[in-house]
Amino acid sequence: MKTEQRRLGLLGLILSSALALGACANLSDSTLTGDAAKLQSLAALDGKAPTRRTLDIQTWQTAQGAKVLFVEAHELPMFDLRLTFAAGSSQDGGVPGLATLTNAMLNEGVPGKDVGAIAAGFEGLGAEFGNGAYRDMAVASLRSLSAQEQRKPALALFAEVLGRPTFPADSLARIKNQLLAGFEFQKQNPGKLASLELFERLYGQHPYAHPSDGTAQTIPAITRQQLQAFHARAYAAGNAVIALVGDLSRSEAEAIANQVSAALPQGPALAKIAQPQAPKPGISHIEYPSNQTHLMIAQLGIDRRDPDYAALYLGNQIFGGGGFGTRLMSEVREKRGLTYGVYSGFSAMQARGPFMINLQTRAELSEGTLALVKQLLADYLHDGPTQQELDNAKRELAGSFPLSTASNAAIVGQLASMGFYDLPLSYLDDFMRDVQSLSTEQVKAAMAKHLDPEALVVVTAGPTVAQKELPPPTDRPAELPSAVPH
Repeated sequence: MKTEQRRLGLLGLILSSALALGACANLSDSTLTGDAAKLQSLAALDGKAPTRRTLDIQTWQTAQGAKVLFVEAHELPMFDLRLTFAAGSSQDGGVPGLATLTNAMLNEGVPGKDVGAIAAGFEGLGAEFGNGAYRDMAVASLRSLSAQEQRKPALALFAEVLGRPTFPADSLARIKNQLLAGFEFQKQNPGKLASLELFERLYGQHPYAHPSDGTAQTIPAITRQQLQAFHARAYAAGNAVIALVGDLSRSEAEAIANQVSAALPQGPALAKIAQPQAPKPGISHIEYPSNQTHLMIAQLGIDRRDPDYAALYLGNQIFGGGGFGTRLMSEVREKRGLTYGVYSGFSAMQARGPFMINLQTRAELSEGTLALVKQLLADYLHDGPTQQELDNAKRELAGSFPLSTASNAAIVGQLASMGFYDLPLSYLDDFMRDVQSLSTEQVKAAMAKHLDPEALVVVTAGPTVAQKELPPPTDRPAELPSAVPH
């Protein structure tokens, strides 16, 4: 299951899985029955591989400046709507947590309705509202039946939530307390502590450096007036991408996009995030009393529009992105029993996101494991993948890729990312074509161009203990780590 999630999460739309709304109990693609579910439900395929859906993507711009991407899908009597704003924590402007708080407060109150009335309104219509804020973006989503009697009131409520949030004081206090409680909980999670320090070291003064949720020092001081000002500029129509998929005609889709766009504050797109400076490489350690040591190994990777994206995606799948069978999993877990799981990945964003390797291992083997992982990376960059590894990765991707358009929810996520990162409408087909045409030398060259084993930023979190030599590789490792990673 974890392997599948990683495949889908990195299919070229890194953030799609993180932003997915999930299934609504009464509107789930996979739970509808009868003729309406035949083309949408994976269960209805009866074990057969899903077929690749050809998407007819229509695009236009609203009068207020929002970019719209739309796919008609009449198999189900429903639609999915997702608005993506350049309103993530990279736009916090020196107030860490501002973007997260603003997004979390959208559905806490509108004129005449409190959070309970808003929730009851969506629930009574059989509709689902979703929202979230991340480093690059903030999102708000609606899933509803497409019949007028449900669609019209659901859209009206959605437009109010996005365009007229009141940011009530009691809700603001409650959400601040939830965030502060989360910060206290993080102190008990060495992996989270390592991640926080890693981003600080990777990004320094860049907007990606601070955590999206803010900090215990910044959250208490954020005011309602700051939320209102952030909403006015970051949730402006010109800063929005509208993705729409479902049982709608073009004219109905245009009406929905116009209604939502007109309800937003009016204003332009925010400036793009600047590229970060290369960080100073080296190792830092967080002392933590545990049996396991967390190892996080990273360097700056690529932005989302880098022309080497397909080659790096495929190269990483072979090295550490595809679960069992990767170089990392084979050498670190299967042959030596040093960890339950080890993974690598590029998180390509508006500016250069991180390339990261992370794992847990027994504390007394942590230094040897770190040296092994660094050597495996250096060897891979020097030698590149074998032809068999490349062929296997291409075949695996060809088999799993149809899942990226197997449901309306999956498609709306693809459209949102294509619009947000200014990818061509032919992106999905281009990506598969590019991947399948890659040679071992092209993958090797791309990986070596973007990664440097001497430029790694490493953060470890665990106890300081006497170190032991690593066991030699074998087909039957003596033992696995004493605890499942968390």
